[in-house]
Amino acid sequence: MFRNYHIFSPKKISKPTFQILGFLLIFTLPFLNMNAQNVQSRSFDRMLNKLLKGDVSTINVEEADSMLNKNKAIIFLDTREKVEYDVSHIKNARWVGYDNFSIDKLKDLNKNAMIINYCSVGARSEKITRKMQAAGFKNVYNLYGSIFEWVNAGKEVVDKDNHTTQEVHAYNRLWGIWLKRGEKVYD
Repeated sequence: MFRNYHIFSPKKISKPTFQILGFLLIFTLPFLNMNAQNVQSRSFDRMLNKLLKGDVSTINVEEADSMLNKNKAIIFLDTREKVEYDVSHIKNARWVGYDNFSIDKLKDLNKNAMIINYCSVGARSEKITRKMQAAGFKNVYNLYGSIFEWVNAGKEVVDKDNHTTQEVHAYNRLWGIWLKRGEKVYD
């Protein structure tokens, strides 16, 4: 019945129209975020797209929070330095560090467990995620925007005594501009 009906048939598109479509496609691709993850700020998203390689599995804050609310077995790994973790971290997150990170610190974890890594904005945690994937971890994700985006989205963080806090270690004043909520703490 629909044998001769071709919506996208090249015969139906004129050469100038086809050229215009090709031009638009070629010149808009660099501006499309093919790994879009939903952060609160467009400028933060643009910075993350330049900073991150995007070669590991990622998860955004809303997806991570939704999964956490459905499944308490999710493991959050904090890949920041200990001083940053002590100021605040995602509740029940395990500190693994960055400069002194070793895959040996994760011997007790099931390689099929759901694991979400984070740091300040996602660069350090992306590198740790890459190492974990290379070591055979199957369900490990980098939290897109990391703890800054977690706090920017109004999610809870706790201090080293497990009390809810508004304080967040902002890494340094340059990176701290991306933290829009909470109280910035610097060394």
